[in-house]
Amino acid sequence: MVVDDEPDISDLIEKALNLEGYGNITKIKDGGSAVNACREKQPDIIILDVMLPDIDGFEVCRRIREFSYCPILFLSAKNDELDKILGLAVGGDDYVTKPFSPKEIAYRVKAQLRRANYRQSPMIRRSERIGKLIIDSEGCRVMKDDVMIELTAKEFEVLQYLAENKGCVISRERLYESVWGEDGFGCDNTIMVHIRHLRKKIEDNPAEPQYIITRKGLGYKLVDPYEK
Repeated sequence: MVVDDEPDISDLIEKALNLEGYGNITKIKDGGSAVNACREKQPDIIILDVMLPDIDGFEVCRRIREFSYCPILFLSAKNDELDKILGLAVGGDDYVTKPFSPKEIAYRVKAQLRRANYRQSPMIRRSERIGKLIIDSEGCRVMKDDVMIELTAKEFEVLQYLAENKGCVISRERLYESVWGEDGFGCDNTIMVHIRHLRKKIEDNPAEPQYIITRKGLGYKLVDPYEK
């Protein structure tokens, strides 16, 4: 699904995706329609412009994350770091600034779909209990004390990756490269935002985390606070 109020841009993206073998592309011009169409069509991936005529792309992303974990790739004319961080913080998976290369968009889509397919691989453990947490890889959900914890797609992927490497210290660079699929140079702010949000959601006291532990200068590790 491509959400952009500029037909020329939507057509350009559609053409680039068609050349890479992707078809059945839905084009939407406003945010409200995008949320409704996403709920109905359940697209594999969404390319979402930030500046839309009714509600902005960040709010569209927030609403979609209430019911869908499909990858969301933001498009924006804004190149400010804070906007990129906001886009990732509200649940986006990637952020591309205009003007962009259509081929780059196509390859970023391919990378996001590859990671989405990996998450559904039968080789991945379907669920894992760590302390009071149950991480359900198949359902892309996390439970604590039998209560669902609402995570964004990227928050879930970060937690899942830490769970797959439970007890191991993972550097910020490695975490970024594994989850975002890009070079981890300069990723500190993005990782810190996601770890902070995760702690608010899974820890009893985020100021004194028991699950996601920081190893200063090294990275993070996920532990079971009830294991001796």
